[in-house]
Amino acid sequence: MTLPQGAVEDPDHPGWYSWGDFPRGSFAAQTGRLLFKPDVEGRAVTRMHPDASHQNMGGSIHGGAVMSFIDMSLFAGGRCAGMHEGHYVTLDCHTRFVARGRVGVPLDAHVHLLKQTKGGLVFFEGHCEQEGEICYAFTGTLKRVTRPNAPAMDDDGARR
Repeated sequence: MTLPQGAVEDPDHPGWYSWGDFPRGSFAAQTGRLLFKPDVEGRAVTRMHPDASHQNMGGSIHGGAVMSFIDMSLFAGGRCAGMHEGHYVTLDCHTRFVARGRVGVPLDAHVHLLKQTKGGLVFFEGHCEQEGEICYAFTGTLKRVTRPNAPAMDDDGARR
């Protein structure tokens, strides 16, 4: 079983892991506590608990909240599915909105690691569901980087 660095069994959700609560004021904290667990080899499941703060004007889960959750799921779910340890950035993430997500019902992302390359690319596909009904489908690609949070450089390689 592979878990993301710093993951602990979540005290409020038996069988799930988390990093606890994200720092207040961080963008990640807007999603709420991210839960994750390995599934079968090459697969993992992540979970969020959408509440009124994730709701759009039509009463469904806001698309931005969904896409943020999926993006975070590629990282946590990816590690649980066997993605090599390291620092990654998102290269692309495509989401299909299949059905309206409901507030107040856990949203689970089923993450499937398709391939890792020697050059550090990781390809995923998956879907999100509520109570067994698929709401969203997604694909995504992450890239391993060797200089996490490095300062921005101009075209000549000098720090900006």
